[in-house]
Amino acid sequence: MRAMLAILAVAGVLAAGTAQAQDALKANGCLGCHAMDKKKVGPAYKDVAAKYKDNKDAVAILVEKLKDGKGHMKIKRPEADIKAAVEEALSAK
Repeated sequence: MRAMLAILAVAGVLAAGTAQAQDALKANGCLGCHAMDKKKVGPAYKDVAAKYKDNKDAVAILVEKLKDGKGHMKIKRPEADIKAAVEEALSAK
């Protein structure tokens, strides 16, 4: 019983983290131009994730691009929000 409660607690924390990251995508307006699985105005997140799959610096690279507006419109949000959105985008499959 305790093991089951522990598993449910961990699942709840992970789900909350995912929901928070998805909220970051919405809050930053990312979903207006991007989708998880298909190209809109910008590339699909699954394509971005595939491009950066083996790059250990992908999060830092993309956060800087978004903050500086290099190759993408400049995002004027706290860095933590941008990082959460980037991490969610890179988790797309």
